[in-house]
Amino acid sequence: MKVFQPKILTAFQNYKSRDYVADIVAGIIVAIIALPLSIALAIASGATPEQGLYTAFIAGFVTALFGGSKVNITGPTAAFATIVAGVILNQGMDGLFLATVMAGIILVVMGLLRAGTLIKYIPHTITVGFTAGIALTLIIGQLQNFLGLRYPAGSVAIETTEKITLAIENVSTVNPWAFFLGVIGLLILVFWGKVSKKIPGSLIAVFVGALLCLIPAIKVNTVGSLYSISSALSTFSFPKITLDRILDLFPSALTIALLASIESLLSCVVSDKMIGDKHHSNTELIALGLGNVAVGCFGGIPATGAIARTAANVKNGGKSPLAGIVHAVVLLLVLVLLMPLASYIPMPIIAAILFIVAYNMSEWRSFVAILKTKKWQDILVLVLTFALTVIFDLVKAIAVGLVLHYAILLVQKWIANRKNAKTNTEGQAE
Repeated sequence: MKVFQPKILTAFQNYKSRDYVADIVAGIIVAIIALPLSIALAIASGATPEQGLYTAFIAGFVTALFGGSKVNITGPTAAFATIVAGVILNQGMDGLFLATVMAGIILVVMGLLRAGTLIKYIPHTITVGFTAGIALTLIIGQLQNFLGLRYPAGSVAIETTEKITLAIENVSTVNPWAFFLGVIGLLILVFWGKVSKKIPGSLIAVFVGALLCLIPAIKVNTVGSLYSISSALSTFSFPKITLDRILDLFPSALTIALLASIESLLSCVVSDKMIGDKHHSNTELIALGLGNVAVGCFGGIPATGAIARTAANVKNGGKSPLAGIVHAVVLLLVLVLLMPLASYIPMPIIAAILFIVAYNMSEWRSFVAILKTKKWQDILVLVLTFALTVIFDLVKAIAVGLVLHYAILLVQKWIANRKNAKTNTEGQAE
């Protein structure tokens, strides 16, 4: 089997005119869903709002064109928020661009080496553990925006424990209006699905929040009060390369690549079940790598397959990579024509959107199920991976989780072999 087999080469066989219409409609709907998410996730990562759209457009277009899945939608996701924020604080924006390019190259190499099938050897307990950990760190990171907390000038918090400490120390600065808007946003996000399945609740929350901010008494931070909004297209700029920078950024780049591969291939597995197809995992990794290289060269942040947006694509009729391409083009048009309107989005609404994103990605049901039904070894790996993700970082969490998981398996195998050998010896003696 060939390593590189883009689905777009075969996706339009037996394709009918109504299928083109379905893909275009699905692409537009997914773009509407991706719009507030892309902005919110960029802000959560310490980047600018337009960088979220750069990422969704560039990575979404490239992976749809070259990817190994018919319907996978690629863009910024919550899984990267903490990693990206840390890289920006330590290495600057140019350091993030280089790390993204490096991660893209690693993904391409993984695909060429047929590493797509190796993802299945990462235990479910570890993926649930670090996913839940990322969700919790995302929520903690948005407490400031949700509550309207004011931190002393110069305050910098990278680790989750530092963010908790800052929030507790400044809890007296809570802005009641920010909390009010945040709660309104959460209520809309939770209950809007009962009103309409087609129009995303996040878009309604953004619209309602912006309207409420027109009331003079409601004073909260908005995207425009914290960021300079630009509708200009990004230009090509290859990040500065030195050996020291490559060595410093390699752990982050490797983490981004591994996380991107896991999340994207999981998204492909989910969509395969929904449409009755089978993705090409190595092709998807190569396409994802090319997308991240392009994103890094055009001022975006890391991207991967987004399970929720992919599911929305399928549910709204997406059948081929055309839907992903349309989604990307629509986001580009929004960036060029409507981006200044993003300045009116209240930050508590951004926080509310990210709270729901964190809840949806947390896999808390799987977490609880493992605690109730699995053996103590699996529970230990789960809890340790979760704790290390929250307290330290994803690299340590996955590394320790993998070592512990396979060390336990080796010990169990050794004990089983000893028992078998003892049983055989006793049998021969009789």
